[in-house]
Amino acid sequence: MPKGYVVVTELITDQATMDAYSKAAAPSMAESEARVLVVDDQPAVLEGEWHGNRTVILEFESVEAARTWYDSEAYARAKPLRHAAAQSHAVLLSGFELPHE
Repeated sequence: MPKGYVVVTELITDQATMDAYSKAAAPSMAESEARVLVVDDQPAVLEGEWHGNRTVILEFESVEAARTWYDSEAYARAKPLRHAAAQSHAVLLSGFELPHE
């Protein structure tokens, strides 16, 4: 089963509220066993345009685990803080596994 990834790009407009969001979201991520793979405030854009000034990538055991975290009551309490602190884009991606021969 492929891993699940949540990628969030944020144009942060209120750092204090974003800091509060990070503290509020951390327990839900720990509970869901999410791994924070990337927090980058200066992505190097190689092609096209990129949204925001921060990119975050979270890894979950599966797409279903990522969706369960995103839809959880614990994360629902933190999410409004992110929405208040930044213009955000979020996507859920399925990891790739090479076919076995």
